[in-house]
Amino acid sequence: MVKILGEAEVIAVPAWVVDIESFRRWTDSADCPHEYRLGWLKGEVWIDMSKEQVFTHVLVKTKMGMRLALLAEEEKLGLYLGDGLLLSNFAADISGNPDGTFLSYETLRSDRVRLIEGKGGGFTEIQGSPDMVLEVVSASSVQKDYELLRQAYWEAGIREYWLVDARTEPPKFAILRHTPRGYVTARKQAGWIKSAVFGKAFRLTQTTSDLGHPKFTLEIR
Repeated sequence: MVKILGEAEVIAVPAWVVDIESFRRWTDSADCPHEYRLGWLKGEVWIDMSKEQVFTHVLVKTKMGMRLALLAEEEKLGLYLGDGLLLSNFAADISGNPDGTFLSYETLRSDRVRLIEGKGGGFTEIQGSPDMVLEVVSASSVQKDYELLRQAYWEAGIREYWLVDARTEPPKFAILRHTPRGYVTARKQAGWIKSAVFGKAFRLTQTTSDLGHPKFTLEIR
């Protein structure tokens, strides 16, 4: 089955794409429409054709990524990767592109993840369980981010699922922690949320730029 989000358009998904293995082969083929955001989730191909909102989506994941990538580098914690990464987990039956992914050096040295080389050389996919994933909610991804990916990422054994919804003011920011029975939302204290993965507390704030546009800051302490 194929789920199409956003503006309707005919997308030819080959009949032989029937499971996560065949989906991965398709994404590595020349006839795959890489201009769209593609994913495999619980037996279905998901194709998101919607345009990303400049401020509440693109800007948010950019600012989050800048801060987390710098933190990971300065503190020598591991590797933070922005969107574009193909993350696959066979146990959870999921393969897709999170808005952000963090892998600690301990995880990279372990058997929790594998770096997969692409046909053209270099690494193009990570398989397994990273320490953290980020998703920024858009109008087309509400059910996927709040419900489906929450369950899938938990089944994948990902320690923290960071979820941001900046469509309202103030933005909603949650860190979901992995427990044996599912994800549990970490408590906030004056807007601050502690991350066990990074060993820091975070707060996402929104102000207005000189041009009147939303401005987001990920504070760290």
